[in-house]
Amino acid sequence: MRFFSTDRDADPRDADDALELTHGMPPPQRRADPGYPPPPSFDYARYAAQVPVVRRRIYMRWMMRGVAALIILFVFAVGWLAVTAPLSKSLQPPTPPSITLLADDGKPFARRGAVIDAPVDAAKLPKNVTNAFLAIEDRRFRSHWGVDPRGIARAFFHNLTSKGRDQGGSTITQQLAKNAFLDSDRTAARKIREVMIAFWLEAWLTKDQILSRYLSNVYFGDNVYGLRAAARHYFARKPENLSIAQAAMLAGLVKAPSKLAPTVNLRGARDRANLVLGAMVEAKFLSKDAADVRPARVVPQAKAPLPNGTYFADWVLPAARDHAGEIATESTVRTTLDRRLQTAAERAVKRAGLKQAQIALVAMRPDGRVVAMVGGRSYADSPFNRATQAQRQPGSAFKLFVYLAAMRSGMTPDSVVDDKPITIANWSPKNADGRYLGPITLRQAFARSSNVAAARITQQVGVAKVIQAARDLGVSTPIPSEATIALGTSSMSLLELTAAYAAVAAEQYPVRPRGLEDPPERGVLATLTDRPHALSGTLHDEMLDLLSASAETGTGRAAALSVKTYGKTGTTQDSRDALFVGFANGLVVGVWVGNDDNTPNAGLSGGGVPARVWRDFMQQALGVGAAQVAAPAEDEMIDPDAANGVGETLENFLDPANIPPVEGEIPGIGRVRLRNGELDFQSNRPDDRDRRRSDPDERAPPRDFGRDPDRGGRDDRRDSRDYEDDR
Repeated sequence: MRFFSTDRDADPRDADDALELTHGMPPPQRRADPGYPPPPSFDYARYAAQVPVVRRRIYMRWMMRGVAALIILFVFAVGWLAVTAPLSKSLQPPTPPSITLLADDGKPFARRGAVIDAPVDAAKLPKNVTNAFLAIEDRRFRSHWGVDPRGIARAFFHNLTSKGRDQGGSTITQQLAKNAFLDSDRTAARKIREVMIAFWLEAWLTKDQILSRYLSNVYFGDNVYGLRAAARHYFARKPENLSIAQAAMLAGLVKAPSKLAPTVNLRGARDRANLVLGAMVEAKFLSKDAADVRPARVVPQAKAPLPNGTYFADWVLPAARDHAGEIATESTVRTTLDRRLQTAAERAVKRAGLKQAQIALVAMRPDGRVVAMVGGRSYADSPFNRATQAQRQPGSAFKLFVYLAAMRSGMTPDSVVDDKPITIANWSPKNADGRYLGPITLRQAFARSSNVAAARITQQVGVAKVIQAARDLGVSTPIPSEATIALGTSSMSLLELTAAYAAVAAEQYPVRPRGLEDPPERGVLATLTDRPHALSGTLHDEMLDLLSASAETGTGRAAALSVKTYGKTGTTQDSRDALFVGFANGLVVGVWVGNDDNTPNAGLSGGGVPARVWRDFMQQALGVGAAQVAAPAEDEMIDPDAANGVGETLENFLDPANIPPVEGEIPGIGRVRLRNGELDFQSNRPDDRDRRRSDPDERAPPRDFGRDPDRGGRDDRRDSRDYEDDR
């Protein structure tokens, strides 16, 4: 066998064998051939010297891999910081700025959000102002790179050896990172992110830029954020004009702003300000003589603060913020609230004298502008808005949609419907009073709120058409596809129901309730798919006919005014909810009364307390009086409220302490005073009274005020079952 050559440059053609195809590869072993010489011995030392050294290459390879990993991690960290900590976010206030809501006359009635003003420029502030914050918060701010190791070590040693309050080692850059980008969780992961963001801010921003953003967003107590807002709030001046004492007090508030706010703890704020002045002297920012200043005086606010919450303000605030857009300072938004009508609504609710039951009232114009709103007896006790947030059954107030579907199907108020028992599938509705009048007109059925008539009409026109009528008038809440909806078994808000009645008043549907003076901008798709539709003249007149019959001579007659009145009562099963919704002279109002826990209210009906509250409010709002309604015939309708007795109604709903005192004098009789539910009578003829007491023969014979002798002793008082309200 021949020894193969290791020379790669050798030409295969130089091989002895012309058929050599191995190109330098060792040929297969051959048996000993006397014609070939034996191979020479292999030189292992020479071979080892020629083998390359690969250990150094392995080290270099791992080093390059480490560098590549660091580059990848750096790129990933930069990308993470660019997404989670954009520099522009450090300019934004940490909480939504305050927004002042104006009534329709331009006067403010509520303010919500933090007090925030324009940002400050640290480079343009007096040195004493910036040095006050640096002395107490971060003395080496100008020299470190976002993290202060000396400060961390000092805080660690103090916390380890001291039993007092712990110290923090966060720099101003770290505080900006926490305030602008992170939450207040005290975890190691959050601290690591804080350090990374601090390095990020130091790499891209100058020291003055970091300090400016910190001073513009830091919290100073009293719901005030930023140095400019704090200077105006506490001292009524610009931050460029702050004195040394004022700057020291504001710098001292940063540590515990809620506790040290000078409006609630002036002594604590001044003690902290003295500590800041001492720190300024120690840091050589101020001489001892310059630090000897009089304590700062807080300038009291000239105007009483506006309430930060009302039922109407809570409802309109989201739309107001959308209308104001992306803002960094305080803004004002004009709303549709009418302060006069709001006062009238609150007065009417208070005069209802409810003891335990809750109440809600919403008033709007036919175009949907909400002008007054009361969501409960007391906002301070319960800010839950029962006019917009509560979903309750409307009862027979839902019959508006049933009769609208009937009018659309060709019926008229003079059409006849059978007022007699009916069974639909397994459902057998009944009239509340148990009486059935047989064939009656739709006008009579709507006025007396006949349940069986509404069920029969729903069966005739179809449930789908009733649901469609409700959808057309703006009801968006779920409505089950079953005949029981005729009696108002589906839930909706009072605001939504009132807007449906506003559509009848406006002669077009749907009506969208709104609380802003400027209508919201609508997109092209919404404009094409949600356009208002006119309520035809005949259909509109027929609905007005029905609503006036109910409000003026039917179950809602207690709400009748001296002007044309339209409306409908609603009472749910076991008197859990009672409503009256109606309109007159361009004002649409809905009133609901019930319990938050949906428990029954004996004696409650839509034609009772809700109708009276509705009338009370409308009389104040429109400047009109109550209608003089003649009592209808006894066989026409029955009022189940009257059957419960006045005393029971007073006991369940009216608190005598809430009834305003009434005092007057009857000529020739005496003075009468009603206070706290008690009647006090004082005669102005004491001589006759004493004489009659002393002489039994002079006493007046007893009279039966309920009987008329000329009518054979028949009780002339109106039957307590004259009218029927709905269930």
